[in-house]
Amino acid sequence: MEVEKYFGKLILALAGLMIFSSGAFPAEKNLMLATTTSVDATGLLNVVADEFQKDTGIKLKWVAVGTGAAIKQAQDGNADAVIAHAKKLEDQFLKDGYGVNRRVIAKNYFMIVGPESDLAGVLDAKTAKEAMQKIKSSGIPFVSRGDKSGTNIRELELWELAGGKPDKNYLETGQGMAQTLMIASEKEAYTITDTATFYGITGIKGLKPVFENAPELENIYSVIVVNPFKIKTAKYFEAMQFAAWLTSPRGQKVIGDFKGKSNRQLFQPIADQPGIDLIK
Repeated sequence: MEVEKYFGKLILALAGLMIFSSGAFPAEKNLMLATTTSVDATGLLNVVADEFQKDTGIKLKWVAVGTGAAIKQAQDGNADAVIAHAKKLEDQFLKDGYGVNRRVIAKNYFMIVGPESDLAGVLDAKTAKEAMQKIKSSGIPFVSRGDKSGTNIRELELWELAGGKPDKNYLETGQGMAQTLMIASEKEAYTITDTATFYGITGIKGLKPVFENAPELENIYSVIVVNPFKIKTAKYFEAMQFAAWLTSPRGQKVIGDFKGKSNRQLFQPIADQPGIDLIK
C-alpha cells in the first residue's frame, strides 16, 4: 500500500511537470471523464476542457451523470477519471481497487430550496435536521433526484437525521439536478440542490433558498484516477496529468475564476488547504 502511494505521488509530480513543459504536443490524446452533473450543467467543464487542452494537448471528453452512475461508468471501463462529490461512494470505489489518487479540488454547499411562500417555515429552522422535520410535518411535496447521486445521498443522510423520509408527497424524479429543480418549481415543492447548479443555470423560477450555508451542507468535489491494474484500458498517465492540472495553481485559478452566467463564484478551489484530502 505504501509503495502504491509513493508511486502515485511520483507519477502525479511527473504529470505536473509535463503540464507546463514547453514544446509541441504529440498527436492528439484523449481522456474520458465520468463526472457529477453540476460541474457540467454550470459550464465549468467546458472552460476546464479548453484550458487543459491548451496546456497539455489532451482533449477532455466526458459523460455527466450522478456520482453513483459516474463511478459505475468507471468500474465498467468507460472512463479514465471521475469527478465526484459523495465521499462514502468515493471511499468504496478506492477500497474496491477501482480508483487511486483521490484529490480534493473544490467545494460549494448544498442548500434546501422551496416555494416563495415557504409554507413549511423552513426559513426559521436553526439546523438542517429541523429544516427537514419542518418539511416532513408540513405535508408539502418534496422532490428528490432518487438517482444515487451525491446530492441524493446527502439528502437521504439528512432525512435520516430527521427520522426518515416523508410517507406522503415524496416524489423521486430519477433525473438530474436541473430537471429536478424544474419539477420542484412546477409542483411548488421543496428539494435539495447545490449552490453552483441553483445559481449557475437559468430558467428556474418560483424557488428560493430557504436553508443554506450550514456546516452539514458542505459539498466537497474530488477527482479520482481509475486504477489501470483493475481496468486495463484506463489511460492512467493522462488521468494523472488531469488530476495534477486540476490541483495546480493554474487549474485552481480556472475553477475559482469561473462564474458562468451567474456572475458569482460557483466553486471554491481548496486543493491547497493542508490535509484537505482527508476531509469528509
